Amino acid sequence: MGGRGRRAGRTARRRKQKHENTIQSVSLCHQLQYARLAKFLHQRGFSSSLLQPAVFTDTGRGLQALQTIKPGQLIISLPESCLITTATVLDSGLGQFIKRWKPRLSPLLAICVFLVCERHRGEASDWFPYISVLPDTYTCPAYFTDEVMAVLPAGVRRRAVEQREALWEMHSSSLDFFRSLQPMLSQPCEDVLTCEALRWAWCSVNTRSVFMSRPSSSFLSGQDNYALAPFLDLLNHHPDVQVKASFNHVTRCYEIRSVSGTLRFQQVFINYGSHDNQRLLLEYGFVAADNPHSVVYVETDLLCDIFRADKSLDQKLKFLQENDFLRNLTVSSDGPSWRLMAALRLLSLPQTLYHHWRAALLGQAVCEETETSSVQTAKTLCQRLLQDTHRALDKISHLVQECDQPIREQLLAVRSLRQEERCILGSCLEMLGGLSSCQPHVGDVS
Repeated sequence: MGGRGRRAGRTARRRKQKHENTIQSVSLCHQLQYARLAKFLHQRGFSSSLLQPAVFTDTGRGLQALQTIKPGQLIISLPESCLITTATVLDSGLGQFIKRWKPRLSPLLAICVFLVCERHRGEASDWFPYISVLPDTYTCPAYFTDEVMAVLPAGVRRRAVEQREALWEMHSSSLDFFRSLQPMLSQPCEDVLTCEALRWAWCSVNTRSVFMSRPSSSFLSGQDNYALAPFLDLLNHHPDVQVKASFNHVTRCYEIRSVSGTLRFQQVFINYGSHDNQRLLLEYGFVAADNPHSVVYVETDLLCDIFRADKSLDQKLKFLQENDFLRNLTVSSDGPSWRLMAALRLLSLPQTLYHHWRAALLGQAVCEETETSSVQTAKTLCQRLLQDTHRALDKISHLVQECDQPIREQLLAVRSLRQEERCILGSCLEMLGGLSSCQPHVGDVS
């Protein structure tokens, strides 16, 4: 397991062991849909005596180790014939329609349409054993109701709206292509290739695909690096786990090799990348507990509101924008990021010290008054963000009591994110309180 930069103490290790011992799991192997999936994969050259599908009380569906996995051991080797790629799509009945369509489809859209059409075919589809185990819905923001969107942090909400609009645009701009597929559909294309169906397929690809770079096809437009991997995509993410994952061009298999190993009967995890929980919720629809990469983002709108009385604010913002200092401004449990403090240092400068803007972005202390002001503004930012978090948590508490199960799952994911924010902002405020009480003397810059 990858650490957080310091070794866990005995109490932390005991707490973790106690948590692992309380996790319950139930095998899914004997359920019809999973038995059917195993048979389907076996016919294509894959079987696993090392892992089995199971439901865990902490994460839901995942893969369980049937024996202890050693560090460096190969845990999955999935043949290319089991993967859904653009090659799969172009070789299918859908392929002839894609090959003659202009303008060319993107690889993502091609795979999404393939999923929708194969689901429409039901048991007649060769891929039915895989389609049948895919979730019917997702807890990604693309599925969020307006009420759930309203309790997201501002930055996540903005990106979620952009994501949703891009999805609707993908559907509306593809209507002519969808109509061309009518000969292969048993129902009107308007009833099959709906916006809701495309959303389901898009979330299936976005949350479950593995990266597998392929040569560009003359029948498609854009980078081609999506692959759906049945069984393998049951592996859940853990931020502290390390694995090696790639397509082996010699064996023609997508392989995952454990770096740390896993004990028998424990859940086997992989790592989707060093993502904070905002990114995980936006892209994958979940929040990881104890995520060492978690931060709270500071949006430009909040900075503008706090510094609205500064007559030189527009000039300062323009300067920050030109130097790429208006994005990735964050707060962690350890305090404000270096980028955020540099931006606050510049925004706190009196208008007469405009010639020190560059020095401020380089992290240089300009004067004691500016340093004190920067710290105080950071505290104000955290307090404002914390107030917003508390309001959101109160609203979520009311909504959870009034909604049905799918909406409740969405709200619980957002609540986890907001609770984490509350902890981060509280820790940051404690740190800033100590910093302001022992502010070092800084000589004035002439």
